Amino acid sequence: MKSILIKSARIVNKESSHHGKEVNVQIKNGKISYIGDDAPNSDETIEAQGMILSAGWFDLQAVFADPGHEHKEDLLSGAAAAAAGGFTGVALLPNNKPVTQGKNDVKYLKSNNQDTLTQVYPIAAVTLDCKGVELTEMIDLHVAGAIAFSDGLRPIWHTDILLKSLQYLQKFDGVLINRPEDIHLNMFGVMNEGISSTQLGMKGMPTLSEELIVQRDLELLAYAGGKLHLSNISSAKSINLIKEAKKKGLQVTCDMAAYQLDFDDEDLMSFDTNLKVNPPFRTAKENKALFKALKEGVIDVLVSAHNPQDEDSKKLEFDLADFGINSLQTVAHNIATLAKDIELDTLIEKVTAAPRKILGLSNPVIEEGENAELTLFSPDYEWKLAYNTNFSKSENSPYWNKAIKGKAIATFNNDKSYIHKQ
Repeated sequence: MKSILIKSARIVNKESSHHGKEVNVQIKNGKISYIGDDAPNSDETIEAQGMILSAGWFDLQAVFADPGHEHKEDLLSGAAAAAAGGFTGVALLPNNKPVTQGKNDVKYLKSNNQDTLTQVYPIAAVTLDCKGVELTEMIDLHVAGAIAFSDGLRPIWHTDILLKSLQYLQKFDGVLINRPEDIHLNMFGVMNEGISSTQLGMKGMPTLSEELIVQRDLELLAYAGGKLHLSNISSAKSINLIKEAKKKGLQVTCDMAAYQLDFDDEDLMSFDTNLKVNPPFRTAKENKALFKALKEGVIDVLVSAHNPQDEDSKKLEFDLADFGINSLQTVAHNIATLAKDIELDTLIEKVTAAPRKILGLSNPVIEEGENAELTLFSPDYEWKLAYNTNFSKSENSPYWNKAIKGKAIATFNNDKSYIHKQ
């Protein structure tokens, strides 16, 4: 890789001696070759005034749909979208066809890592075919390189399976990730249950469907021990339950989709199927509680919740359309929006050090001689996610072709770079 000079960026990296400083950073041959006030000769210069240079962002939850649905996304297009979104690492949910449940499945997902900027970290299924009935061989999967265990887009509905998983994973200090959802309460639901769903005549998905499972999971965690991560939290009561569990010393963490607070259920009056997600967009009141939890640190991580869908899955009546947003490249916009009221350093932590800590990975350090695994982020850059900027195979985004602020300007890792041409 040619030498690149990043001029006048502010370092956000608590592990670095340069944290909080505005400096010039040179990258050469995949390494950080210089940090300081000078401007050594370089093949390319990026003017980075007003921008943040951090450790490469890490996404704790995405779907690449490969194998099985490569027309929606594949490993290479997903990695390209992730790099353009600022992510140097992505943890992939197991909901492929076939499900990630064997050694060869893990090996396949990691097969392009040596050639791509963004590295894939497979999350293996807890149960065979994610059906919640029979446990997978988790020790073998761990040895094969699975970073964590989850049924991904499907909740672990079977109480005994959840209990046994928490106990089993303690043998190698593994992390269980569960999406809290009572599938029976949410059956046929398409949006948040409330005034808006009643006015639209659509079947609602109550916050109770999440809260019951959060409470169940936390009770089982207190009983069995282990490490539990609850994904895609969307309810104020869920937050309060998690907050209390943390106070009791339970090893529980949680995340929220980065886009969750950008919309509420009233926005679905437009019947835009790109706003159909699970968990659904809740009320403005619930959003305020989630925002407070994010600010206070109860919510540990922001995830892309990237779930690409093709045109045939979205251009349907609202109740027939599939759930999901193409969201890897717009997390930077979500962070820029949240930064109006939350410290940027706090938000950057939730997409760098925090997800890696949960998975037992070290956070890259911005020091001379270290590998250049970096993300350069501009909170003020205006752009559009459109045909000429979209790296995903899918277009199912509520931000599509709309002017938004906040973008990853450059991403570096594995002796490779993505640089947005401004």
